[in-house]
Amino acid sequence: MSDSSEERSPLPSVAFIGLGNMGAPMSVRLVRAGYAVTGFDLSEDARATLAAAGARTAETAADAVRGADVVVLMLPSSAVVEAVLSDSAVSEALTEGSTVVDMSSSDPMSTRRLAAVLEARGVTLVDAPVSGGVKGAENGKLTIMVGGAEDDVERLSALLTTMGTARRAGPVGAGHALKAINNLLSATHLLVTAEGVLAGERFGLDPAVMVELINTSSGRSGSTDNKFPNFVLPGTYDSGFGMKLMVKDMRIALDLAHELGIASPLAQSAVAVWERALKELPDTADHTEIARWTFQATADRDLVTG
Repeated sequence: MSDSSEERSPLPSVAFIGLGNMGAPMSVRLVRAGYAVTGFDLSEDARATLAAAGARTAETAADAVRGADVVVLMLPSSAVVEAVLSDSAVSEALTEGSTVVDMSSSDPMSTRRLAAVLEARGVTLVDAPVSGGVKGAENGKLTIMVGGAEDDVERLSALLTTMGTARRAGPVGAGHALKAINNLLSATHLLVTAEGVLAGERFGLDPAVMVELINTSSGRSGSTDNKFPNFVLPGTYDSGFGMKLMVKDMRIALDLAHELGIASPLAQSAVAVWERALKELPDTADHTEIARWTFQATADRDLVTG
């Protein structure tokens, strides 16, 4: 007969690869929840920060992965994910029966191919990209879009819930497809919001009042509700999510649409504008700088035509 003192199954050991703006707070939440986390990042400072939170750190990705039940990846792109997992030392260190959880914003087609390669080696791949930004990562309020078999997703439920609200989107690759589409929508909203606010300001409207009223109207979006009041109107442009990453996700969504035979003229136009901004802004630009770029580009055109 069981009682409240019944011994629970131990938490799985976790290797966390990628301790950047998002990975750092996500891995810390796992440590605080009682998981035995071993972290790796190319940055020594990032490793030191995680170690200070009580985790073990490793000098290489292979050392971090060795013996782990679950390997969480929070990396910049599919190319980096594939490079890490195809490294011979990492391949040898992956335990048969372990699970790789790719929480990066990766290419869904690449994810499906990688899942088949890992499955042949007895390793399960689940994709679980996130939305919610750095604040969401810090507060454990991320939206986690999960792709994988139902049993695999259920088995990871407790771990993922430590970092946010997780919901299965479909089979492997579904999470990455949904995340790319979400970011394409988010980026397009942000761009057209910048254009709309600029038009209103030229007419004589107060941008803050515009955003406040739009947020109780049908034009409301994540851009008007969060990005404009928190990062654009204050002029900080520091959401923690880089423009390079946003454009990469937009391209993934657009390429997916084209691969599926879907014409996406509006998305294609939005991607073209973002790519132009990306070329003209510094490599380190935050994605919310698309608004400042829009304002400045219009001012520059006025000077030329004025």
